Amino acid sequence: MKESILKQRTYAFALKVIEVYKQIIAEQKEYVLSKQFLKSGTATGALVREAEYGQSKPDFISKMSIALKEANECDYWTYLLKDSGFISLETFKDLQTDNKEIIYMLISSIKTAKSSL
Repeated sequence: MKESILKQRTYAFALKVIEVYKQIIAEQKEYVLSKQFLKSGTATGALVREAEYGQSKPDFISKMSIALKEANECDYWTYLLKDSGFISLETFKDLQTDNKEIIYMLISSIKTAKSSL
């Protein structure tokens, strides 16, 4: 059940990231930082989906760990976009809330999977 919720949350987050990315390139004409943000923000969900059909428990843990790294990287780019003035504080807070919850869910999933090895 937890992975299903995680799949839903990472997919919804990816859609939000895409919308923010489109806004940044349309209004701010910023392509480098926003592209990194887009890649990490959408990779998290893709890796969660990939982990769903992992070949083994260690493969699942590996994919989820990489998803966690991508979520953490997205956190970095979100701060950078805010601090450089490309996104508003309101947008930043919205993204941060969702991404932090995803990070906590990923950590929990990884710990649970490791405990059952």
